[in-house]
Amino acid sequence: MRIIDLHCYPGTPAWIDAQGPYPEALATYWKRDWVGKPEEDVIQEFAAAGVEACLVALDLETTVASPPCTNEYVHDIWKRHPGRILQCWGAVEPAKGEIAIRQARKAVTELGFIGFHFHPIMQHFAVNDRRYYPLFEEIDALGAAVMIDVGTTGMGAGMPGGHGARIRHAHPGAIDDLAADFPNLRIIMAHPGWPWVDEATAVALHKGNVYWEMSGWAPKHFPGNLKVDIRGRLQDKIMFGSDYPSLPYERILREWDELGYGDAVMEKVMHGNAERVLGL
Repeated sequence: MRIIDLHCYPGTPAWIDAQGPYPEALATYWKRDWVGKPEEDVIQEFAAAGVEACLVALDLETTVASPPCTNEYVHDIWKRHPGRILQCWGAVEPAKGEIAIRQARKAVTELGFIGFHFHPIMQHFAVNDRRYYPLFEEIDALGAAVMIDVGTTGMGAGMPGGHGARIRHAHPGAIDDLAADFPNLRIIMAHPGWPWVDEATAVALHKGNVYWEMSGWAPKHFPGNLKVDIRGRLQDKIMFGSDYPSLPYERILREWDELGYGDAVMEKVMHGNAERVLGL
């Protein structure tokens, strides 16, 4: 079965460096070393798992003052490994204003990216903040998609004050507003959305332009209602993502298999919905 992984970080030292003060806390959160790997090792892990990866850039410069893992960086990896990297999600900082708009335009028109990933908690904003609507207007006009984290995050977890981040910025209600205000914008919610899983479910069901990828959680820990809905009323909305390198592929793919969904549902989750919605 084809496996499209919508949510893969580069996993290299440049990506680790872009996280500023968070890697030490993330190592505690994930109970494993949180260090960069050589690019070739990352590509080999994708190949061993049989996934076609969509790389995600990371720009937290305005909140942690670290150099971004730029759009150009992930683009170069894509072009070096076109047989294993399928596409890229760009990263732009809404707080950068006109600079972010120019970066978004370049990422689509010159780099050929499918869209943009936003990390509202770590970027310290909510996607329904009207101050940043000019950026979403540009993305919408470009015909690009957006992937937006929903629910809590391991970044900042356990640090005093969460290092200033607010998990409420990633509430699904903000995505509900964005989807209503931009009905032609394809929106992918990223992660299961805990502690607001039911509210995220409501948004996915109500808004025809909102979809949902399940990265960053071991499937056996998906909430019970979500497990039921994936095989039922959400089966045309759900897409596969790993949040690489957060969890090993062996575990993620094994636990998806252990959920016991039929082939028709798994074909949609693993590749069919992403092909249909994102043209991959």
